[in-house]
Amino acid sequence: MKLATLAAAILGLSTAAIAQPLEGLWTATVTVNNQEVPFRIGFSGDGSNVKGWFFNGDEKVPSTGGTLENGVLTLRFDHYATKLQAKLRNGMLDGTYGKEGRQYAFHAAPYNADSVAHGSVPAIAGLWEIEVNSPKGEKAWHLIVTQHGAEVSATVLRVDGDTGLLTGSYRDGKFIVSHFSGARPNLTTLALAADGTLAVVQNGKELTAVRSTEARAKGLPAPDDPMRHTTIKDPNAQFQFSFPDLNGRLISNTDARFRGKVILVAIGGSWCPNCHDEAPYLEALYRRYRQAGLEVVGLSFEEGDQLKDPARLRAFVKQYGIEYPVLLAGEPSDLNAKVPGAVNLNAWPTTFFIGRDGRVRAIHTGFAGNASGELHDDMVKEIEGALAGLLAENTTAAK
Repeated sequence: MKLATLAAAILGLSTAAIAQPLEGLWTATVTVNNQEVPFRIGFSGDGSNVKGWFFNGDEKVPSTGGTLENGVLTLRFDHYATKLQAKLRNGMLDGTYGKEGRQYAFHAAPYNADSVAHGSVPAIAGLWEIEVNSPKGEKAWHLIVTQHGAEVSATVLRVDGDTGLLTGSYRDGKFIVSHFSGARPNLTTLALAADGTLAVVQNGKELTAVRSTEARAKGLPAPDDPMRHTTIKDPNAQFQFSFPDLNGRLISNTDARFRGKVILVAIGGSWCPNCHDEAPYLEALYRRYRQAGLEVVGLSFEEGDQLKDPARLRAFVKQYGIEYPVLLAGEPSDLNAKVPGAVNLNAWPTTFFIGRDGRVRAIHTGFAGNASGELHDDMVKEIEGALAGLLAENTTAAK
């Protein structure tokens, strides 16, 4: 030990950096609005080659680069344009996560399995609906809960997408579940009330959920249908776009590559968490069906600084291996001006299904990720059913 200490002193390294391994799973928190949101994070490597990853359930959200030097950990998440910086001291990590102008206090300790409650635990598994009055016009959100004794996983599914997988357990009379995958921090409590409803507190906001079967029996409004939330003013009009790609080349719907093709026009932005969920799915569709006549085009709406230098969007494209064209369409506030033919276009992402004749044939709002379970599967069937119908249409007639 004395020799190691002497070597560290000679090299100018802290003894803490040598004595405290980073490798493995850690329990962490970020502090958002004076509230600690717990989650898991993992690390591997050391020195100039450190990797880290957040989790969305069992899905890893990896860093794009990192170092551990003199006891200071730095991890980059270029596809979010964020950075984790923390000092390793006394077996703990303390620092910040985020980007300039939006930083969360970060704390982590080596992972230890939480003890869970024993004895009587209420059963809350199943499909619920949360009563809301959202700015998007929604009257209800889905709440999907799975349960194994005192351990629970859940997600809230809005018309624009889900919260990611919230995980936790039962303690002190309520289920405490949380999520952080580098974006959308969420701390939610679920408590079963005497009348059978579920008291939901999401990031400090109090809500009420009822089981979906009871909501229908009571005639309560259902969650918005993502295939009907957004519509088109003139179903006979051609869907038009003309924007530069990341190399400055203008890409338009009139280009020869799109003639007689089915096109999915995906409205999104690299700042949008649900767009991160959707991107790998769209890329998989593109690779599977492009020989059958499918094209995919991303219309990305980015903040002003990103439009000048779209570094985050480039990292987004690289992260998900996107081969279809991604175009710089404007800032988020430009959405309705740049897509003027849509009605109630207010959610990220939104995908337009363009037939071989150039007309909008369907619009799907939002993206239900894997955390949404059966509702994700239902969405996939609906999207691919609509896509298959358009691809099967007569190519000669379309021309």
